[in-house]
Amino acid sequence: MEKQNKKNTFRRIVKFLKNPYRVFVALTYRGHFKKMDDERYLKLFFRGVTGKKLNLKNPQTFNEKLQWLKLYNRKPVYTVMVDKYLVKKYVADIIGEEYIIPTIGVWDNPDDIDFDSLPDKFVLKCNHNSGYGMCICKDKSKLDIQKVREDLKEGLKQQYFYHGREWPYKDVPPRIIAEKFMQDRNYPTLNVFKIFNFGGVPKIIQTIQNDKTKDETIDYFDTDWNRLDLRQNFPNSKSPLPKPETLSFMLELAKKLSEANKAFLRTDFYEINGKVYFSEFTFFSDCGFAEFYPEHWDALLGSWIKLPTDKE
Repeated sequence: MEKQNKKNTFRRIVKFLKNPYRVFVALTYRGHFKKMDDERYLKLFFRGVTGKKLNLKNPQTFNEKLQWLKLYNRKPVYTVMVDKYLVKKYVADIIGEEYIIPTIGVWDNPDDIDFDSLPDKFVLKCNHNSGYGMCICKDKSKLDIQKVREDLKEGLKQQYFYHGREWPYKDVPPRIIAEKFMQDRNYPTLNVFKIFNFGGVPKIIQTIQNDKTKDETIDYFDTDWNRLDLRQNFPNSKSPLPKPETLSFMLELAKKLSEANKAFLRTDFYEINGKVYFSEFTFFSDCGFAEFYPEHWDALLGSWIKLPTDKE
């Protein structure tokens, strides 16, 4: 049995090495190809991850069109919109301060954080990435402060742009922010409602339970809260979330916020104790690399994206 397992492992390695696109993807995770131009990089990475050629001349699918938008739809305001610190004022100016999770502090260096001044519960995270280095503190007395500082330093070093060439992140100045710890009375972790807006209109809603845990599940619904036969990345849940109390209002806020990018914008929210809070913007859901099951959803969602007639 051991001999057979070794043979199988060897075959997998050989198969991997024979695919230059897969090798390319593996090397990008080791920090290579940062100087490669964005278009060439995305063509190679897309082929390595999806197994398909990237059509930029006449993109049709959702994932193809997101790659096109990375390259040709670039506005300075997008950098503000993905900055987890600056976006708070941006969103508050549009829909109101009451939908923003309060910021406790902001620092350039983890060594400058005065943990004694922080409340017993809080969240620390970087403003320029997608959770790397984050600390969710539920009891400060049990916190390993030195480890938290080290994790945040690693988070600040992350050059988030280079992995998927998501242009808006390229010039975000890395910082650390502390936010108020938010808890819903009915759930141990916050449920996330990610609204996909096409042409400024909300179309589908991705719901996440047990976010960033081993038990994470993802479901999709239409705007009338009919569950869709759609899966990406994570399994569907055995117990999908009930329709949120604030769904209609959440969709209204999504429509207001998605005016900034008429092609595609994902507006993410929490519903906490019957109230809506803004989470973040995403211009390129799953970086435009995640497969759709069933596959026809990639083409359907792609048909909903109307690309700008003029490249920015």
